[in-house]
Amino acid sequence: MAAKAKINNKIKSSVSRKIFVVGNAFLLALITFLCISPLLHLFAVSLSSNHYALAGMVSFWPRGFTTSAYAFLSGQSAFFDAFFISIQRVVIGSSISMTLVILIAYPLSKEVEVFRARTAYAWFFAVTMFFGGGLIPTFFVISRVGIINSIWALVLPGAVNVWNAVMLLNFFRGVPKELEEAARIDGASHVTTMIRIYLPLSLPAIATILLFTVVGHWNAWFDGLIYMTNPANYPLQTYLATLVMEADTTARNLMSVEDILRLQDVSDLTVRIAQIFLGALPIMAVYPFLQRFFIKGIVIGSVKG
Repeated sequence: MAAKAKINNKIKSSVSRKIFVVGNAFLLALITFLCISPLLHLFAVSLSSNHYALAGMVSFWPRGFTTSAYAFLSGQSAFFDAFFISIQRVVIGSSISMTLVILIAYPLSKEVEVFRARTAYAWFFAVTMFFGGGLIPTFFVISRVGIINSIWALVLPGAVNVWNAVMLLNFFRGVPKELEEAARIDGASHVTTMIRIYLPLSLPAIATILLFTVVGHWNAWFDGLIYMTNPANYPLQTYLATLVMEADTTARNLMSVEDILRLQDVSDLTVRIAQIFLGALPIMAVYPFLQRFFIKGIVIGSVKG
């Protein structure tokens, strides 16, 4: 042991090791900066005056510091209405999706002897991963069901993510069978076993899937553009997309006369960037709390035993 410790200390004190540590730290710092630099730039522009922002003279530090863009947003009802719709979508959509994914993954994780129809259901869900009806048939279905212009058009079509169900299924298979057998001997039903044994032991996988689901709902914008015929029902990302793509027309249509008059005192660019930054802020606040489960959950099923 003493010889091994001596070798390890020698490796740590070697010149090549020190060069590697310094180079690795520099590379990680560079990657981190490249990841956060767009957000720093957006935040700096949103706090800069019209002159510097429109001239493209802002990099990572505000110039002509002003909070007029955020003051303007505080009185803009359309932005906060869209923000609230996105919050509703995330809460309702994630709850429905996670419930369905768990109810699919648990029975499919059983052997054929326990769940005889397992193979048929597995093929039923697997086919949906490779084949879809397409945009137009999906729109007709949603229209005929009568959920156009409602929150259900945003959460029901993608409520079942089969890939997430497969991930959770593989994690459930890794739960020791002895725990389930002991619960069954004590008289626990499948529902009790799933809630009290499988779910607590699968928190890393569930947190990872929840992260994917929340981010997916929060960032989705195209379905809102298709299924919402009234701009007042746009979720936040659809609202922001219309501002970016048609800033001079759609944005004005979504504003009241008072908002347009107030916009004369601030830059349209800084207002749009402030909205984009605020739209990304909630997901950035939630991610660190779920990120610690991400590494463990993403490799589910890769190591057994």
